[in-house]
Amino acid sequence: MATLRDIVVVDYGMGNLRSVKQALLHVALANTRISVSENAEQIANADAVVFPGQGAARACMKALNSIEGLHEAVINSAQNKPFLGICMGMQVLMTHSQENDGTDCLNLFAGEVNAFAKQPIWKPEHKIPQMGWNQINQTQSHPLWHSIEDKSRFYFVHSYFVSPQDKNMIAGETDFGLNYCSAIAQGSLFAIQAHPEKSANAGLQLLRNFCAWNGE
Repeated sequence: MATLRDIVVVDYGMGNLRSVKQALLHVALANTRISVSENAEQIANADAVVFPGQGAARACMKALNSIEGLHEAVINSAQNKPFLGICMGMQVLMTHSQENDGTDCLNLFAGEVNAFAKQPIWKPEHKIPQMGWNQINQTQSHPLWHSIEDKSRFYFVHSYFVSPQDKNMIAGETDFGLNYCSAIAQGSLFAIQAHPEKSANAGLQLLRNFCAWNGE
């Protein structure tokens, strides 16, 4: 009998958890169990972790810090096992966000989360938030891009974007008034600004790739 693979979706009260879980169930291999949990021990014991999110950075950090052990469990998982960050679950991996007049984040990676509208080269004809379909230019080869054509379209909803200090970790870029980082990858971690659970075939393929990924 194949070994059971346990994937946990982090529940901190923010994010489209049902859609994420249903999308994972749709693409996961038969030996995979998909759970949604806020329990730090369950997350720590998972084989892989999905960290979704939507809303504001300050509310996200407050929620992470209000549940016993959750902050540490997320950081440890991001450092030690296959880990997928989605939307806000990507942004709060950085050091700091401009949102809510400035919010300290998890500081897993040095970098800033910037507002589109505050950029000097911003084109005001682009309406904020970016809401809808846009292309991702794959800037590095990665197992999670397997069978996804370069410049495939994904679904976005956001007003802020990440700017990691280490540009080598950028795995995808998108143009929306400026060219910005829309995916990052380092070690066993991958994070994407778009919502793969809402991104039709390309998004489902990315989730399928994650479910099969051993982090290498």
